[in-house]
Formats: sequence, structure tokens, C-alpha cells
Amino acid sequence: MTGGSAGRPSLPLVVCYGGTFDPVHLGHLGAVRDVLARTGCEQLRLIPCHVPPHRGRPGASGAQRAAMLRLATAGLEGVRVDPRELERDGPSYTVDTLASLRAEFGEGVALAWVLGTDALAELDRWHDWRRLVALAHLLVLDRPGAPRPEAGAVAELVAARTVSTVAALRGEPAGRIWFVHQRPVPVAATEVRAALASGRRAEHLLPPEVWAYIRKAGLYLADGPATQGATAESE
Repeated sequence: MTGGSAGRPSLPLVVCYGGTFDPVHLGHLGAVRDVLARTGCEQLRLIPCHVPPHRGRPGASGAQRAAMLRLATAGLEGVRVDPRELERDGPSYTVDTLASLRAEFGEGVALAWVLGTDALAELDRWHDWRRLVALAHLLVLDRPGAPRPEAGAVAELVAARTVSTVAALRGEPAGRIWFVHQRPVPVAATEVRAALASGRRAEHLLPPEVWAYIRKAGLYLADGPATQGATAESE
């Protein structure tokens, strides 16, 4: 399906970008800027997860990861760090987060959740995954080397719900999929952590404020993360 919802009012658009952000790096910031530029959204919320369902525990505490996100995005208008997953016990399931956001905003706002094509390919492994599009749109970062799914339940969902314009997202609160081309920024958090653990410098991979924070807190060292070495700003 392509196009928009003719005759329907244009809703405010709130885009949510979840992740471990362990740590936030230049690749994350590139994605944030691409999404802001392409969508013109009224608000973009960065949502650091507490316990990621599909990977080990983060190397930095939730408070530290939130603090680094605030430092990295301090100059970006409309961007805020949302700590709701850090304040919730247990695994950080996206469907629970979206249900919480929908309860907060009601049906008068178009919600969109950001994910990459690599994550989209495994969407059917997510907890209660079919409910996601009932709660929000999916805004997919079209990444080189990570093709869109071509067969199976996720491919059928993509074929049925993809739209071609951001106006289509604003036409209804949830239920559509829109692909955004992402300029490649070849940085991964695993690369940053490995560099720091081996004693190599990583400032070329990180916003300068985040690099300074990591050095001061002694994070991601080979002898273990200093998860108590710094405190986050209050929300």
C-alpha cells in the first residue's frame, strides 16, 4: 500500500528511537539527524533500554547512558531523552514502551518507532510483535548491506503497510511503515567498547562531550566498567 490517508487531518508526529546506546556514538547521531530532517517531527525521543532482551547487560549503567545521550543531543532542537525503560523492571520490551507512550499521548498523535532494516528482518522474534503496528508506525532506517525481508510474515506486513510519504504517517496514529534512507556512518558501539577495553583512543567515533564523559568516568575499561563512577543529570 502506498500514499497517504486522504481527507484525514495532519497529526503531530512523535518519533521514538530506542536502543542500548552503550555508548551513544556518531552513527546514532547521524541517524537522529537524518530522521529529524526527513520527518520534520515535532519531537524525537531517545529511549535507552534497561535490560535489552536480545543481548547481554550494558557496560555502562542506565544513568550513565542517559547522561551521555543528553550530552550528545544537547544542541538538537526537539530531541529529548525519555527514561521510562530505565525506570521499569525486567526486559525492555518495545511493545510495553509503545503502550505506555500511547497511553500518554492518546490517539491525537502519530507515533513512530525507529528501527533498522537489520532489526526489521527479525521483527517476528520481538515480544508480541504483531501488536507493534497497532500502537505506532514503524520508521525503518534503510541500511546498506541489510536488505528488506522478501518472504515470511514480516515481508507480508511490509508489503501491506508500507507508505511512500511522511504525510501518510501524519494521517493516522499508527499502522504504517516508512523507509528512510540512512547515510552510512560506519560506527558500532561494539567497536567503541573494544577500542576502549584495549587502551586505544576512540574520540573519532564519539561526540566530544561523550568522549570526555567516558574518560572521566573510566567506562568500558578491560578490568570492568566503572558503572558507579558518574551520575546522570536529573530528568
